Amino acid sequence: MGHKVNPKLFRLGPLYNWDSRWFDEKKYKETLLEDYKLRKAITERLKQAGGSLVEIERSINSLKITAYVSKPGMVIGRGGAGLEELKKFINEIILKGNKGKNLPKIDIRVEPIKEPNLDAFLVARNISDQLVRRLPHKRVMTQAVQRTMGSGAKGVRIVLAGRIGGAEIARREKMQEGTVPLSTIREHVSYASVPALTKKGYIGVKVWINKKEE
Repeated sequence: MGHKVNPKLFRLGPLYNWDSRWFDEKKYKETLLEDYKLRKAITERLKQAGGSLVEIERSINSLKITAYVSKPGMVIGRGGAGLEELKKFINEIILKGNKGKNLPKIDIRVEPIKEPNLDAFLVARNISDQLVRRLPHKRVMTQAVQRTMGSGAKGVRIVLAGRIGGAEIARREKMQEGTVPLSTIREHVSYASVPALTKKGYIGVKVWINKKEE
């Protein structure tokens, strides 16, 4: 079962919380779609700052967004100017979806990621970016594993799938060090999947990191 279920979904409740926290019985579809658009746009905008997780919490007239980044200074800017720009950016996205209706009060918080090498999304995106630049996949995977284990992880697993290195036939490449028990709920397993769009097609990049107990 551990191989089929998303490791974070499998641990919701005991270890992790939902990334979106709200309840809207009447406009569930619209709110869910807005969350998806917001999360995608904010993650892309904060890419240079090492943006990873975006949490969204809603109440009646307020919207609280918490962004976890590895370089919070780049997001906040001088005197909070960066946060104001981000707030305008979010308002524009909401305004398009609401078509001129009342905008909620937006509260943006930026939380630092203490160790980027233990964040599966950042590791996977780093591998993906290097594969797009046509760097040797074995070296990229080896360096990622060494950095992650050097940061104090209990174990790491990286799986690539697709036309690796521009090969004619698609295949899977796997590299693992340490222990990554996927069916043990008490283990803090961080998981991410970030595809790399190369000239020969997509290469799927999946990363599992077994972190120390927080």
